[in-house]
Amino acid sequence: MSEPAVAVGPARARPGDPAPPARTPRRRRVPLRTRLRRDWQLLAMVAPGFLVLLIFSYLPIAGNVIAFQDYNPYLGDNPWSAFTHSNWIGFGQFQLLFDDPAFWDAFRNTLAITAFQLVFFFPLPILLAVMLHNLLSSRLRGFVQTIVYLPHFFSWVLVISFFVAMLGGAGLLAQTMRDAGMQPWNVMTNPDTFIVLVTAEAVWKDVGWGTIVFLAALSTIDQNLYEAAAADGAGRWRRLWHITLPGLRPVIILLLILRLGDALSVGFEQFLLQRDAVGRQAAEVLDTFVYHFSIATGNYGYGAAAGLFKAVIGLVLILAANRVAHLLGERGIYSKS
Repeated sequence: MSEPAVAVGPARARPGDPAPPARTPRRRRVPLRTRLRRDWQLLAMVAPGFLVLLIFSYLPIAGNVIAFQDYNPYLGDNPWSAFTHSNWIGFGQFQLLFDDPAFWDAFRNTLAITAFQLVFFFPLPILLAVMLHNLLSSRLRGFVQTIVYLPHFFSWVLVISFFVAMLGGAGLLAQTMRDAGMQPWNVMTNPDTFIVLVTAEAVWKDVGWGTIVFLAALSTIDQNLYEAAAADGAGRWRRLWHITLPGLRPVIILLLILRLGDALSVGFEQFLLQRDAVGRQAAEVLDTFVYHFSIATGNYGYGAAAGLFKAVIGLVLILAANRVAHLLGERGIYSKS
């Protein structure tokens, strides 16, 4: 004889049983048309910047395909016709590039200048931002900020002209040393000290501008932390080490990753203007190499190969630095979570 069926209902919670996990309510997906209607003002505001980025940054990426061609712009009446009539040579341009000693000289100079500026230039905006943040007088802080921001808006022609007027062979320093009976220093035309010269020029021009991001990060640190630390007897250096620097650490890591991604782009105009004064061996970097050995000679496929190589190295550096940031517990540029 079969047993009667027993209705099984929801189990009652007993005292001491663990509480069931709370279910996260699923967010209802807003239709695209609704989001466009809701956010059209913001989309209209960012549209000009997006178009500039699309036209001048993303669309030119398609031109990298000529790095695999023996591209000749005179084979057709327009760039598309020249592209379709140019011969495909695969990695031939890269083979020529890697066999060129001038390319490796420019590559070594670029890496050396980047490493030198990471050590002697990158920390200076952080230090200046901390000093400006500690100024009690807001009027004095605004005056100093205006003074240190101003050189950023000068062109490299003006910056180098200023250094020539101060440190050149007929400049103020040389004339002063001659009047004192001393031999003037060879500053602007010495290839051995060129790396120090270009770093000093970059510091004078952009160190103030680089403090903007760090000052914004400093303004987000809770001031109660400083007051509590001071009440506990922490001095200025301990507050700097345990409050200020940890508050700046995410921004420092983010900008350091971005700087590493741009490591092979140390500048063009600054080095082009001083290349003849100190020689190619000291002042040739990848950007000027592409100009002199590709654009000036009409060998566009060769220059595209050099530019594509530089972009790939920059991408690898960004991914590696971002991975290291994740291992150190920082968010970096992006994260999967």
